[in-house]
Amino acid sequence: MPPPLDRIKRAKLLSGVIDYIGEHGLSELSLRPLAASLETSARMLIHYFGSKEQMLIAALETQRPDIAAAFADVADADALRQRLHEGWTANTSGDSATSASVVLQVLGDACVQRGPFLDYATSAVELLVTAIAQVLGRLEPPVEDPTATATILVSGLRGVLLDRLVTGDAARTDRAARQLIDQTLRATPPTTS
Repeated sequence: MPPPLDRIKRAKLLSGVIDYIGEHGLSELSLRPLAASLETSARMLIHYFGSKEQMLIAALETQRPDIAAAFADVADADALRQRLHEGWTANTSGDSATSASVVLQVLGDACVQRGPFLDYATSAVELLVTAIAQVLGRLEPPVEDPTATATILVSGLRGVLLDRLVTGDAARTDRAARQLIDQTLRATPPTTS
């Protein structure tokens, strides 16, 4: 009979998985080197998580903030603009930058037809677009097409973040993110009756 899962050990492993992928990348991920860096064995990783893909999804889930709660109190365009600027800053610094890098790698992998991360990636995109679209729909006057506008913001910021991770140009990408947020929110036409 296998030993019971140690929840503390599992949480520590999941945190280590994110750090490892942030440093070494997802495309060449192999369980043995990952396990060695986590001071365990590939067999134990499979015991804890079932498969490499399940382990990665579990690790990603530990990094996913409560998106709906993050935007629940936003009542106007200025507050939304501020929250998006704060989100940009958070996703480009510290542990959040590592998580953002890993999420971008997973989104890239999900582009492969029937990739193992397709459901996770689809959910991640939909949660963020939906949360922002709901705020845009509450604005006075409301945005004509909140989902399209939220998609512009989410996809645009993701592209700028990818640019930053590839080039390392923080100053240029910070300006671009600020401009994308400010111009998109300024340009959202009101609903016409």
